[in-house]
Amino acid sequence: MNHTDVRAALTDLLLTPGLDLDEAADRHFAPDYRQRTDGEWADRAEFLAHIAHLRTVVADGSVEVHDELASGDRYADRHTMTIVKTDGSTARIEVYVFAEFAPDGRFRRIEETTLMLEGTEHDRNLGSAR
Repeated sequence: MNHTDVRAALTDLLLTPGLDLDEAADRHFAPDYRQRTDGEWADRAEFLAHIAHLRTVVADGSVEVHDELASGDRYADRHTMTIVKTDGSTARIEVYVFAEFAPDGRFRRIEETTLMLEGTEHDRNLGSAR
């Protein structure tokens, strides 16, 4: 099965200026997508509101995948997201992901836990801020 992955999705969503948010989301997330971050559920519309907010905060960044496994319709990864914010400060967040693919290879569901490695107290909510 051809499927997306976290690095491709985050690159399109946050690190590709000029790429339309809906187009980026449609590449990687099924219409019934939902996500739980640190215990809080968001539907696709809430998730896209979160990404739209992050696009106003993130100036640049990178995604480093440490571990990744895909098997059938299941996916897991551990990655570090480094974010350079528009104010010049940097945040680094380690993320543990368990996900399910839709039949077309896009994410249907992601459940993730985040661990702040570098940043301010305010940066702790970057994983779910809207």
